[in-house]
Amino acid sequence: MKKIPELIDIKEAHKRIKPFIHQTPVLNSSSIDKITGASVYFKCENFQKVGAFKFRGATNAVLLLDDKLRELGVATHSSGNHAAALALAAKNTGIKAYIVMPETAPLIKKKAVKSYGAEITYCAPNLAARESTLDELVKNTGATFIHPYNNKDIISGQGTAAIELLNEIADLDIVMAPVGGGGLLSGTSIAVKGLNPRVQVVAAEPKNADDAYRSFKLGYLVPSENPNTIADGLLTSLCDLTFKIISEKVDEIVTVSEEAIVEAMRIIWERMKIIIEPSSAVPLAAVLEHKKLFSGKKLGIILSGGNVDLDKLPF
Repeated sequence: MKKIPELIDIKEAHKRIKPFIHQTPVLNSSSIDKITGASVYFKCENFQKVGAFKFRGATNAVLLLDDKLRELGVATHSSGNHAAALALAAKNTGIKAYIVMPETAPLIKKKAVKSYGAEITYCAPNLAARESTLDELVKNTGATFIHPYNNKDIISGQGTAAIELLNEIADLDIVMAPVGGGGLLSGTSIAVKGLNPRVQVVAAEPKNADDAYRSFKLGYLVPSENPNTIADGLLTSLCDLTFKIISEKVDEIVTVSEEAIVEAMRIIWERMKIIIEPSSAVPLAAVLEHKKLFSGKKLGIILSGGNVDLDKLPF
């Protein structure tokens, strides 16, 4: 079992990555407050570099490598935000990044990763192909594999968004984040409970990809089977490390319908005039579908990213 990060790790990560990241704004919308019956503050990681919170963790993980490991570069397999985040973090520190991407990855994501100077190796669009291609690449290059969430340094970096949120809006009742692999939720829950144990941490997950919800309720790790959701950033399963943290630190996980995700995404686009991806809309969807749970509360929601394919909008 990898060591579980603590609040001090997240605070140190924040100091370390500060020169490289955007301190993203916290925005509020009176019309969304009216619709939800709650006071909602959005931590806008859609404005982060590479358009997602993932840049925080990737930057922290790269900066913590020693000189010898840096010389050999970093590697990962990813079809999305983690690939771009690791590529840019590597570029910023002058090291090589090797990214394994499925051939079917969106063209916009391929272009982004390439533009950050990473070397892309394409593979068949399944996990076995991704893992075997990565293993071969790591064997040949000696690069360090940086997992998107099963990594203490990644989790510590992701938790820095919650530190910024609570520094700005101190008296929140609940902090919410979406959950896929659990890196953002793990870091968020450690930061929030470390800074103010009174604040609840609630995760939101699509009903059609509800392995974290089932794992949380049953008390053991349930793998994701045939997830089918518009929230493509939340298709991955928890790992042992994120499951352990979430089991101990998170107060509740709620699930939402696909219709609610689309509605929440549209509300944020229309009312706040900002672009978010479907995965980012999942916490607001939970507030819309479970109004009684959140009515009258002061909520902080981490908007995880804004990388959306404009040719395939759901509305």
